[in-house]
Amino acid sequence: MNCLMVICNVPDETTATHIAHVLVQERLAACVNILPACRSVYRWEGELQEASEIPLLIKTTPTGYPGLQQRLLGLHPYDVPEIIALPVAQGLPAYLTWVSQSLLSSDD
Repeated sequence: MNCLMVICNVPDETTATHIAHVLVQERLAACVNILPACRSVYRWEGELQEASEIPLLIKTTPTGYPGLQQRLLGLHPYDVPEIIALPVAQGLPAYLTWVSQSLLSSDD
């Protein structure tokens, strides 16, 4: 089973919860972990920025990723949100099968 771990930071708990619910309800993600707040330091529009953000760990498949990315862009309040998909190299086969079967389209 091919799975992806998508990392996306959002500005607050309310946004994190809303995005997590929508992605799972619409079967674009099998699961979304909402992590505790972190501090992010970055450059935006030529200025050094620092912000508190809520990291999301989103589980999907390569087939499900395009729809997830499109929906996430529509839900996210940032102009350019962090959306990074990492391949899952290994995992418990039963869990990876569950991820795939939880989505609208699954990878065989």
